[in-house]
Amino acid sequence: MNLENNIKGKVVVITGGSSGLGETTARHLASKGANVVLGARREERLQKITEEINAEGNGKATYIATDVTKKEQVKALVDKAVSEFGKIDVMVNNAGLMAIAPMSETKVDEWDRMIDINVKGVLYGVAAALPEFQKQESGHFINLSSVAGVKVFSPGGTVYSGTKYAVRAISEGLRHEVGDKIRTTSIEPGAVESELKHGSTHKESSEAVNDLYNNVAIPSDSVARTIAFAIEQPADVDVNEIVLRPTAQEF
Repeated sequence: MNLENNIKGKVVVITGGSSGLGETTARHLASKGANVVLGARREERLQKITEEINAEGNGKATYIATDVTKKEQVKALVDKAVSEFGKIDVMVNNAGLMAIAPMSETKVDEWDRMIDINVKGVLYGVAAALPEFQKQESGHFINLSSVAGVKVFSPGGTVYSGTKYAVRAISEGLRHEVGDKIRTTSIEPGAVESELKHGSTHKESSEAVNDLYNNVAIPSDSVARTIAFAIEQPADVDVNEIVLRPTAQEF
């Protein structure tokens, strides 16, 4: 079996699609013939990416400005996929924020923001896509967790880790509930080159994160290939969880 055939023609919705893992995944899947629907807040970036994908002439691309903390906007993103392409095959819940700081700094606003984006954003993606998947009796959720959802990132990453553990728990619970026809994959990357490293406002934590990324981060297409691997499996194969790190990363 040519597994690439399991990507061609699939309709893939991607949140956080204006940069980093989301952008790279969209370009990679489109190069394999997928039709991608991108959501993010930066509309100018989305427009540029979709124009470039469409100019390549493989898969098609479209977009809609989306703030994943607004459930009606996430639903509009999924509705865009269905109205434009007639279905949705894969929902990639990728949008995320990594604001690293010691708990003693009590950056409650950043805690709220991470919960809103990293946890509720994933739940809104599930709420938007699940009815369509159930109607079709097929579909695939791909949720971006982190190695920080496998081991607590400390010091400084306690709340971020909490949100990423939540993504893993939600993914596994979802698999139990709907896994007879709908696939669920949790992806847990280590340090991967993206804008995620810029999320910390705490000076010492930001310096530590950037030092880690500058020393070991791997390109974002590492994750794009991993996502493609999960999607391209036959329908009776559900790749539930993948952890990937830079070879040199200890944490």
